[in-house]
Amino acid sequence: MNSSSSTLNAMLMAVVIVATLYFAREVLLPIALACILSFMLAPPVRILQNHKVPRGLAVAAVVLLAFFVIFMLGGIMAREVSRLAKALPRYESTISIKIERLQGFGTSGTLERAQQVLQDLGKQLRGGEQKTSQEQFAEQQEEAPIPVEVREPRSALLRVLTRLIDPLLGPLATTAIIIVFVIFILLMREDLRDRLIRLAGSTDIPHTTAAIDDAARRLSRFFLGQLAINTTFGILIGFGLFFIGIPSSFVWGVLAGVLRFIPFIGPILGLIFPLALAISVDPGWSMVVWTMVLFLGLEVVTGQLIEPVIQGHSTGLSPVAVVVAATFWAWLWGPVGLVLAVPLTVVLVVLGRHVDALKFFDVLLGDKPALSEAEGFYQRMLARDPIEAIEQAKSYMSTRSLACYCDDVVRPAVMLAQKDAERGILEEDKKIHMRETVESLFADIAQERWLACTEPDPSTMTSVAKLPIVTADQLIPSWQSAKPLLVIGARTELDQAAAAIFAALVEMHGVPARIERADMLSTCNIANLDLSGVVWMCVSSVDLKTPAHIRFAARRLKSRAPHAKLLLGLWSKDDTAGAELKDAIGADDYACTFHKAATIILREATTGQERPTDALARAPAA
Repeated sequence: MNSSSSTLNAMLMAVVIVATLYFAREVLLPIALACILSFMLAPPVRILQNHKVPRGLAVAAVVLLAFFVIFMLGGIMAREVSRLAKALPRYESTISIKIERLQGFGTSGTLERAQQVLQDLGKQLRGGEQKTSQEQFAEQQEEAPIPVEVREPRSALLRVLTRLIDPLLGPLATTAIIIVFVIFILLMREDLRDRLIRLAGSTDIPHTTAAIDDAARRLSRFFLGQLAINTTFGILIGFGLFFIGIPSSFVWGVLAGVLRFIPFIGPILGLIFPLALAISVDPGWSMVVWTMVLFLGLEVVTGQLIEPVIQGHSTGLSPVAVVVAATFWAWLWGPVGLVLAVPLTVVLVVLGRHVDALKFFDVLLGDKPALSEAEGFYQRMLARDPIEAIEQAKSYMSTRSLACYCDDVVRPAVMLAQKDAERGILEEDKKIHMRETVESLFADIAQERWLACTEPDPSTMTSVAKLPIVTADQLIPSWQSAKPLLVIGARTELDQAAAAIFAALVEMHGVPARIERADMLSTCNIANLDLSGVVWMCVSSVDLKTPAHIRFAARRLKSRAPHAKLLLGLWSKDDTAGAELKDAIGADDYACTFHKAATIILREATTGQERPTDALARAPAA
C-alpha cells in the first residue's frame, strides 16, 4: 500500500512539474536562458576578479560585452534577411527552369505536353458555343457597381507607433528579464550555491560544496567549449558560403552555429536554407554540390576530431536521452526548447551525479551503463541469454585476460546470485538455469580459445602475474593422466557453476580437469566416484554461511583419495577467513579468486614433485 501510494505521489508530482513547465514557459524560458548564459559568462568574470577587478564591475563589463555582441549579430542578421527577402523574386525564374528540366527527364513531361495540346484543341472546338451560366453570372458581377464607404482615418502617427512597438514589446521584455537574471546570478553565485546546499541537505556541507563547485566548473567548461566549437563552425560555414556565392552567407553561418546546439538534426536544419538558396541562385548544380560538401566535411571534422579532443567523446548523455530530451523540450518550449534541450539535460545529469536526491536523472539520462558488468552478466544469465554474454566477454577480453574476466565480472555476478539466494528471492529453478547458462557460456569460450590479450589490470587484481599456457610435455608425469584435476561443487547449483568456471579456466591454460556434481558425495554415489589418476581435488563453494558442507565434502574426498591434495575454492571469502577455514579442514591450499587458484594448479602441474603414493594411485586395481 505504501509503495503504491508513493508511486502515485511521484506520478502526480511529475505531472505537476511538467504542467508548470508548460504553462509557465513565458517566465521559465528567460530564467533557463539566463542560467545557461551565466554558466558561459562565469569563467570570464572569475578571470577578471582574479586580476583584482571588483565583482560588480567585472559582472557589468562581461554582461554588457556579451549582449552587445548578441545585439550586433541580431542587427546584422535582420538587415541581411531583409535584403534577401527583396532579392528572392529574382530567383523565381531559375527555380522554374530547374523544375521544368527535372520534369523533362521523365515521361511525365511528355504526358503533360500532350495534355496541354489536347486542352488547346478543345478550346478551339468550343469557340462558337454559347457561354455557360457561370460565365454569364461572372460578367454580371463585373458590371455591377461597387459600394464605397468613406471613414475618418486614425492618426497616422499612432498607427505607425502601434505597428512598431507591438512586435518588439515581447522580445524586448524577455531580453530585459534575461539580462537582469544573468546579472543577479553572477553577483549572487555563492548565495545561490548555499541555498542549493540547503535544499540538497546540509548534513555533509564540505562534500556537498565540493560536488556543487565541481558540477558548476564542469558545466561552465562544457558550455564554453560548445560555444567555441559552434562559433568556429558558424564562422567557417559563413566564409565557405561566401566564397561559393550563396547570398546572405553571414546569416546562414550564424544560423548554422546556433542550430548546431541541437543534437543530431541541428546540422541538417542548418543545411536546408543554404541548400535551397543554392538551388535558386545557380542555374546549374555546382553550388548545390559545394554547399553539401562544405557542411558534410566540416561536420565530420568537427564532430569526429575537434569535439573529442576538446570535450571528450560525449556530452555525458546517452543517445536515446538526447533524442528524448530534444523531443520533450521542443514540445514544452518550442524552437527555443529544442536549442536548449542538451544544455538543460546536461545540467540535470551533472546535478544527478552529485546530489543524491536527483540521482535518478543520472540513471535515466546519463551515458554510464545502468548496470555494472557483473550485474549485467547476472541479468543475462537469469534471462538465459548466453549470446549477449559472449559479446560482453569478447569486448572485455579484447584488452584483459580470461582470469581477469572470471574474477572481475563472473565471480561478483555469482556472489550477487548467492546473496539473492540467501534472501530467498532466487528460486531453485533459476539457480539451475544460471548454472546451465554459465556452463554453456564457458564451453563456448573454451571452444573459441579466447585467452589473454594483455596483462591483467593491477588496480583490479590482487595478483597481477599473467597465467602461462602450458603444453602436455611441460606437465610433470603425475599430471599427464587423462584428468589429473577434479573440481566439484560443495553443495548448491551456484557452487557447481563456480566449479565449471574454474575448470574451464585451467583447461584453457593447459591442465586437463574433470567436473563432478555435489550429489556424487552422497552415501549412495560416493562409491561410484572414480578418483584414479586424480592429483589435486578442488572443492568449489560460494555459500560460506555455514562451512559444515565444505568440511563434509573435503572429508569425503580425502577418505576416497588420500593420495590427492585438496584445494579449497572459497570464492566469497577474504584471505584471512580462507586461511582459518583451510587450517580447520586440513586442506593443502585455498584460493579466494580464480586467478590465484589457477596459479596454484599451474605451479603444481609444472614444478611439483611426484610422490610414491601418486604412482600407486595411478596403478590399475588388482
